[in-house]
Amino acid sequence: MEDKFIINGASDVNQLVPFKYKWAWDKYLATCANHWMPQEVNMSRDIALWKSPGGLTDDERRLVSRNLGFFVTADSLAANNIVLGTYRHITAPECRQFLLRQAFEEAIHTHAYQYITESLGLDESEIFNAYHEIKSIRDKDEFLIPFIDTLTDPMFKTGTPENDQKLLRSLIVFACLMEGLFFYVGFVQILALGRQNKMTGAAEQYQYILRDESMHCNFGIDLINQIKLENPHLWTPDFRDDIRLQFKKAVELEYAYAEDTMPRGVLGLNASMFKGYLRFIANRRAQQIGLDPLFPNEENPFPWMSEMIDLKKEKNFFETRVTEYQTGGALAWD
Repeated sequence: MEDKFIINGASDVNQLVPFKYKWAWDKYLATCANHWMPQEVNMSRDIALWKSPGGLTDDERRLVSRNLGFFVTADSLAANNIVLGTYRHITAPECRQFLLRQAFEEAIHTHAYQYITESLGLDESEIFNAYHEIKSIRDKDEFLIPFIDTLTDPMFKTGTPENDQKLLRSLIVFACLMEGLFFYVGFVQILALGRQNKMTGAAEQYQYILRDESMHCNFGIDLINQIKLENPHLWTPDFRDDIRLQFKKAVELEYAYAEDTMPRGVLGLNASMFKGYLRFIANRRAQQIGLDPLFPNEENPFPWMSEMIDLKKEKNFFETRVTEYQTGGALAWD
């Protein structure tokens, strides 16, 4: 195992065992144990509420539509980044195993947003094209795309300090800022609807997606810290300064998205509440990868979000589950 490393390893990437990074394998098993599918969730109450003239306010409808418009593209970007980029550059097979599962989960998330969109009878072309039309969504995507392009460039190869830093920077952006920050305004908004017994089917799916993304974020942070441990020369003062700059840009972009999705107060929330929340999350992500907090003394205004992440799949918080999985023996093989 002496030649097995997260990046630039010389060992055979097909040799999964013996494990060197048991934490990665354990996280892979944990994600498999949390498996779910969108069709499990009954959307009938959501459909009735959406079709009812007074069921939701215009601001609540805007919230739902904007969220679907951002998320449906974001998870596709995440999947592309894994499949076409990150996976190619990670040389530890245990970590590759998790990435394969993660890519599948991103597909499930995209499926969930499509399922919600279809169930509510929304204009699918409008939702799926929102990243071209809505500035607050487009700005977040355009922040991410250069980091995707770096890893998906067929000519890009690790093995030099400069390129290894590019990989590390992209991993930090995706684990800490995309999955660990850019999704959180939307999670709070949709789950707040569910807490008020509105859009409970959509909220249940977002609950599962939040739990998945939390695991993706935690795996990414462990990956980042292991690369730092194995390649301390990459963690230079200039590199750390650049990462802090990316964090601050991401907080600004996500706050602009909060303002766009909530031009007025809704659900007892308003955009300004998210300023502290995003700074709180940015501090947490920074500390998780060994940086000092960027915004000292921020507190979490939404402590109930932690409870949402911790809920187990078996505990159906919104009471909308309708189906169970088929076991292998029950499947019909054509």
